[in-house]
Amino acid sequence: MFSGIIEGFATVVAINKDRDNIDFTLTCAFAHELTIDQSVAHNGVCLTVVKNDGTNYVVTAMKETLERTNLGRLRVGDKVNVERSMLMNGRLDGHIVQGHVDQTATCVEKRDANGSTYFTFSYPEDRAMARKGYFTVDKGSVSVNGVSLTVCNPTVSSFQVSIIPYTLEHTNFQDIEVGTTVNIEFDILGKYIARLQELQ
Repeated sequence: MFSGIIEGFATVVAINKDRDNIDFTLTCAFAHELTIDQSVAHNGVCLTVVKNDGTNYVVTAMKETLERTNLGRLRVGDKVNVERSMLMNGRLDGHIVQGHVDQTATCVEKRDANGSTYFTFSYPEDRAMARKGYFTVDKGSVSVNGVSLTVCNPTVSSFQVSIIPYTLEHTNFQDIEVGTTVNIEFDILGKYIARLQELQ
């Protein structure tokens, strides 16, 4: 379980393909604190640490994860948003993020707003999935590359977020341009409500 409050960047050091899986070797400021079997969100994807030499650590992404997320597009040198799992004795500053990315979206607009930056993301319209809670609502929450954000101007296949300068500087939003593919996780609360309605 995560909160969507990014701790920093991890940099991709090496990429090794093993059959349908990919092992990513990364380094970050807290790599020396990570333990084997620990869960860490990478661009919003919950992955397990399988090796760690104190400087670099390794996580494995399986085929389904690679097909559903943007991790398969990573290259050596890319920056990845990272967050360790949430401590249950602290404040929930973002929103409940599971680390189970639903799909990808594409940046279709990036606009300066005199201090903040507006990003608009588009994804394929799917009414059947929307009925299951895979949608955004105005002032609701969404996770983009693992970052907990507030939605504005949602449509059936797009939404907009406003990024403050701090978030732009401390996440890989600084690298997002029109055409960039991002990971999105819709709010779990909407999925539960949709499922309850489906069962009535």
